[in-house]
Amino acid sequence: MVNPNVFDDPRITAVGLLFEVYAGLSARFAAQLEEHGLSPVEFEVLTRLSRSPDNQLRMTDLAAQTSLSTSGVTRVVDRMERDGLIARRACPSDRRSSHAMVTAAGLRRLDESLPGHLQLIEDWFTGQLEPAELSAMLDGLRRVRDAVHPCATAGSGGSTPANPGPSVFG
Repeated sequence: MVNPNVFDDPRITAVGLLFEVYAGLSARFAAQLEEHGLSPVEFEVLTRLSRSPDNQLRMTDLAAQTSLSTSGVTRVVDRMERDGLIARRACPSDRRSSHAMVTAAGLRRLDESLPGHLQLIEDWFTGQLEPAELSAMLDGLRRVRDAVHPCATAGSGGSTPANPGPSVFG
């Protein structure tokens, strides 16, 4: 029989709260992005590309940053390329690789969706915290992200496996 006190463990509470916050924010974000004809993954791809050097990433780095498989990111980029939001170009340093880059239409779509997205973030997330609380939380989230997702900074400029550089999300 499981010790009933184990369910009072703050580790379970921390992860449970994280999942609840993520689910609540994700639902609000998805509804707002749908108004602009974007899925959450398409918005993430556009955001990551537009925050990267020259608004582009190698496809393998985009896959690593989004936690999508290489075939998954290929399917998303194919769809977004058909919609004119992203273009592909050959990687000049590696013929086997290609870059995904945001098009002018992709940047316009992102510009249209960002004001509402930022307002949701302020209303339901960052605005709930005092500046010192937000700073401490960001520091903690970066440490956890770096531990569980070390490729989150792949291709974000000046990165190497030993020195991954900054993530497009900080």
